[in-house]
Amino acid sequence: MEDDAAIGVSDRVSSDSKSEDSSCCCPICLGPFLQLSYLDKCFHKFCFNCILRWTKVAAGKHRSVPYSVKCPLCKTENFSIVYEVEGSCFQRHYLNKDFEDSFILSRAHRYRLQCYYTDQGFLDDIFNISQYWRSRKYSQPNSWLESWMRREIQALIQEEDVDIIVHHIIGVVKAALYTRREQKSLEIAPEKKQEEFKMSVSEAARRFLAARTDRFVYEIQLFLASGMNIEAYDAVYVQRLGWSSPGINTEVSHSPLVDRTTAIPYLYIFDGDPDENE
Repeated sequence: MEDDAAIGVSDRVSSDSKSEDSSCCCPICLGPFLQLSYLDKCFHKFCFNCILRWTKVAAGKHRSVPYSVKCPLCKTENFSIVYEVEGSCFQRHYLNKDFEDSFILSRAHRYRLQCYYTDQGFLDDIFNISQYWRSRKYSQPNSWLESWMRREIQALIQEEDVDIIVHHIIGVVKAALYTRREQKSLEIAPEKKQEEFKMSVSEAARRFLAARTDRFVYEIQLFLASGMNIEAYDAVYVQRLGWSSPGINTEVSHSPLVDRTTAIPYLYIFDGDPDENE
């Protein structure tokens, strides 16, 4: 298979191989490229799943099946995603294909996704993770954890049907936290218990969440340490960040907010019109 796109991509790949590319991370997920792909006109690089899901979000904004999409970086009009490039051979995904069953992020999902681009640790003075482990509160089951985790994973991988993933990870979490042999659990130092938890949950989640796994494991601990239901937890989170409420049932206090710097490059694609010029 060979055409202008193949020649263009081949030239770009060849050029990248001759000189070290300073852009080694996907500009959407900020992690290493997974299944490197290119938009067919501007040749900006993304993880295949990241740019595919981004185009689904763009389609949801316009409530129509798109035949093209503007690059989130340069606004060039593109018609397909090129991936699995090997010389002049490649695979191509046209943007007007398979959008009917796409999952559109809700406001609450977008809020949680944006949280992953904030500085880790800004809530540690409110929800003390170390104290949670030292006090052995992990032995108390959390009835909201599964619902919280479902929303979290839906936001991170931008898929609606995540029941199998949630079932797998929640099983590992429960096995790591809630043991029937309580006496044996008390013999384990809290620090060791925490490290075992982080290791086992990371191993279970990494195949699904890739570069966001470590932050995901931290967020689980933060939610557990809060002892709150989802609505109350969201309220504290967005108040500290100074954002608007992610859901109609979440009330945010009008008290003065602590100024926190967030790093959300390109996340305007989730909040406004993806094709609107900045």
